[in-house]
Amino acid sequence: MSVVIETTLGDLTVDLFTSERPIACLNFLKLCRLKYYNFNLFHTVQQGFIAQTGDPSGAGDGGSSIWGVVEGLQKRFFEAEYLPKIQHSSAGMLSLVSAGKNLVGSQFFFTLGENLTSLDGSHCVIGEVVEGHEVLRKLNDAIVDDGFRPYQDIRITHTVVLEDPFPNPRGLQAPSRSPSPSAERLQNGRIAADEDIDDTDGMTMEELQEMLAEREAKARATILEIVGDLPDADMAPPENVLFVCKLNPVTTDDDLEIIFSRFGVVKGCEVIRDRKTGDSLQYAFVEFEDQKSCEAAYFKMDNVLIDDRRIHVDFSQSVSKVTWRGKGRGIVGDEGRLDFDNLRDNKDRRKPNNNNSRGRPEDRRDRKRSEDPRNRMSSVERRTAREQRHQEQNKRPDDRHNVRRRSRSRESRDQRRSRRVNSPHDRRRNENGGGMYRETVRNQGRSPERRPQSRNRDEHGRNRNSSRNQSPKGKRKLSGSVEKSKKQAKRNSKRPASSSSDSSGSSSSASETTSSDSSAESSGSSSSSEEERRKRNKKKKAKSKSSYKSKKKHHKK
Repeated sequence: MSVVIETTLGDLTVDLFTSERPIACLNFLKLCRLKYYNFNLFHTVQQGFIAQTGDPSGAGDGGSSIWGVVEGLQKRFFEAEYLPKIQHSSAGMLSLVSAGKNLVGSQFFFTLGENLTSLDGSHCVIGEVVEGHEVLRKLNDAIVDDGFRPYQDIRITHTVVLEDPFPNPRGLQAPSRSPSPSAERLQNGRIAADEDIDDTDGMTMEELQEMLAEREAKARATILEIVGDLPDADMAPPENVLFVCKLNPVTTDDDLEIIFSRFGVVKGCEVIRDRKTGDSLQYAFVEFEDQKSCEAAYFKMDNVLIDDRRIHVDFSQSVSKVTWRGKGRGIVGDEGRLDFDNLRDNKDRRKPNNNNSRGRPEDRRDRKRSEDPRNRMSSVERRTAREQRHQEQNKRPDDRHNVRRRSRSRESRDQRRSRRVNSPHDRRRNENGGGMYRETVRNQGRSPERRPQSRNRDEHGRNRNSSRNQSPKGKRKLSGSVEKSKKQAKRNSKRPASSSSDSSGSSSSASETTSSDSSAESSGSSSSSEEERRKRNKKKKAKSKSSYKSKKKHHKK
């Protein structure tokens, strides 16, 4: 069986234990049907414990059972069931308040916490909330006074019985509609539930500005927490550290430490520098031993001239080097002090946290920093070590530059060679007889019988190159000599071979004539083919120029 309880904070749906608590559930259902709980005030709200209501007067000591309403005040309380036992094990349990000796009336409460064993055995559990747990959370967050009474009224506005398995007691008459609130029920109220509360009422302009600034700062901190720059929005930066900016690049740590030490003991002074070049980034952090010295330096050193530069001084807002110990545990720096050199331990900071490892990652980082000898160095020692490191870094880029220069010269040399090989002039020369070197390499692995063939090819290439440079008259003379050599070869072939020397001479002359004949034929064919190629190329160029001009004219139009 279910009942919907409508409140000024929202609706609660309750399931009743009618089989375990029949008499107590009958009392609660009939009071809801009579609209007895309408406009009842939640007069007691204890965070994490209970939210109590059910008294029409709102004082917390009234109320009557359904039999007291119907038959008279002599039956104001009745004895409720306590078996079987039901414990207050979770938030949202509904119980009737006991007046002692198992006697209950109309008042009831909702549990706002878990495992409330102190309530077991003394109060009668009759149901639990199945819908509306967000309303219980709002009830739990209500602002109350010392007597656990809310400043702003939280009331039950209406009750709806979804199912009622019990018959009505004799003399019970349910109203046809919800009755209007009486003066008795509204007399103990404070701030009405629908009344607008103005937080700025009675505040001066300075207080208003301060309140707005606090809200803006809280909003920014919440955004930084969401982004991941802050571990917690409530985390505050240290109050004994100054941020100094607009510095001259020549200003050093020792200079700033001497200047700011007139206001108090300086625990640490660090000009932040670039990790690679070592150049000053023109801002620094100065940490004082106490907050009073820091405030004095803030008021005196802003817009002061240092090394021909007007510096700006403000309180530090950085929490990057502060170890967060959790809410209520405070903030502690490295070795009980703060270190603001953001160039250290970058590798450790970039390492992801291992969830399986034992111990907190912050503790391991603190251990590494405490073991680092640089944290125990003075400012002079740090400066000398930094200069040595910069000198080593300046040497390294020169070596890299020399290596790059050598590699570039090799690359340019290879590119020049590839261009020469791939140029059209070299291709033609290699095709026409410029491959002497390649032929010699090939002939090294060949037999002596096959080498004359390659020589004839070389001679043929040379004759073809020489024929290009000759005039037409020379070509005619060459053709005539070729014909004469052919005739002489025929005559020699008809004669008998008289001696071995004559035969060798005739063979050599025949070979010469054949080679000259082939060279002449090849030179003539190559010259004609080259002329045809030139003509074709000229025609193609003319066509491309005409098409380009026509497209250009069409584009202009």
